[in-house]
Amino acid sequence: MRVGSGFDAHSLRPGRNLILGGVRIDHPLGLDGHSDADVLTHAVIDALLGAAGLGDIGEHFPAGDPRYKGASSLDLLAAAVQAIKAAGYRVVNVDGTVIAEEPRLQPHLAAMREHLAKTLDVDAAAVNVKATSPEGLGALGREEGIAAQAVALIEATG
Repeated sequence: MRVGSGFDAHSLRPGRNLILGGVRIDHPLGLDGHSDADVLTHAVIDALLGAAGLGDIGEHFPAGDPRYKGASSLDLLAAAVQAIKAAGYRVVNVDGTVIAEEPRLQPHLAAMREHLAKTLDVDAAAVNVKATSPEGLGALGREEGIAAQAVALIEATG
C-alpha cells in the first residue's frame, strides 16, 4: 500500500465556469487555468500520481500543451487512473478538502463525490469530499482563489 498527497490552488476570475470535483457550480467567478482549473480534481490527480511514484500533474498534463486547453479535469483524472493501473496499482480510497470562502459547497459535496468515484472506478464509499472556509484569512479568505488538498491510498494489484 502507498499513500500520496496533493494540493492545488487557482485564482478566481470573471468569465470562467466554476468546476469542483467535476461539478459545475453557479457562481459569478470561475477558476483561472489552462484546463477547467478544477482544483479538487487536480489535487486528487497529484495524490494518486505521487502515491504511485509517477511524478505530478504538470509532468503528465503540461499547462502549455494545447491538448489540455479547456480540458475536463475528470478526463485528466481518468488518464491518471489508467497510468497508476499500468504501473500495477489500484485506488483504495481518496479523501479531499476544498478550501473556499465562497460559494458554500455543502450542497455540492455528494455530487463531487459521485463524479470522482465514477472516474476513479471505485465505490462512492471509497471517496470523501469535505469543504472548509478559511474564515476570512489570506487570499483565500478574501475570495481571490480556491484551493484543495487530497490524500490517496493505492495498493499493488500483483
